[in-house]
Amino acid sequence: MVRDGYIYGVSLLAAAVVLAWATGNWAWSIAPVILAAFFLWFFRDPERTIPSGLGLIVSPGDGLVTETAVIATPQGPRQRISIFLSVFDVHVNRSPIAGVLASVCYQKGQYLNAMNPASADQNEQNIVTVRGDGYEVTFKQIAGLLARRIVFNLKEGGWVERGQRVGLIKFGSRVNVLLPAEAELRVKVGQRVKGGSSVLAAMADTELASFVSSVKKTMSASVQPGEPQGDRQ
Repeated sequence: MVRDGYIYGVSLLAAAVVLAWATGNWAWSIAPVILAAFFLWFFRDPERTIPSGLGLIVSPGDGLVTETAVIATPQGPRQRISIFLSVFDVHVNRSPIAGVLASVCYQKGQYLNAMNPASADQNEQNIVTVRGDGYEVTFKQIAGLLARRIVFNLKEGGWVERGQRVGLIKFGSRVNVLLPAEAELRVKVGQRVKGGSSVLAAMADTELASFVSSVKKTMSASVQPGEPQGDRQ
């Protein structure tokens, strides 16, 4: 569980005890206890199985895929995947790939409803670019109507692993992921994804390298020690 869950949960439980003691009526403690239970549940941080294949790009957050599109950027065309996180989703964010944190840029903004596409550009957000093995992936932690705090725990220049926990967006929010134009998408609009475990896309060249490597290992294992590898009589 994220630390914030304990802070909110314990504080509300303490308030419930004080209210019950001060009023002499336990009914006054029901609302704080319910809120405490909600916060303890909301800030849950479940373990995830991280895919290990080469070139896989995993989701940085839990939620619903609301858009997949090709957009123009100063670096050329990129693919964008938008993921909406409701208050019922896990809000811990994870790195989509392994690599170096090439840039971390916090940007102040508005607090439009995260379901509004305009929120991707106008809302408060934290923009993170991870430089992996020959390609970059950028993801945005975007605040929403209720989300008023973005947490990012690492510093620019550091190393992250695929699926590593990197931060948190409190309450309803959105995460946008910018992928290389040549990445092969593995999700579609309307699909639900889980941070760190759901594969959003794969880099075609690294998949081919993985396949060639596995074939070479298989062929090498099939040749017995001391046996010539040429034509047999």
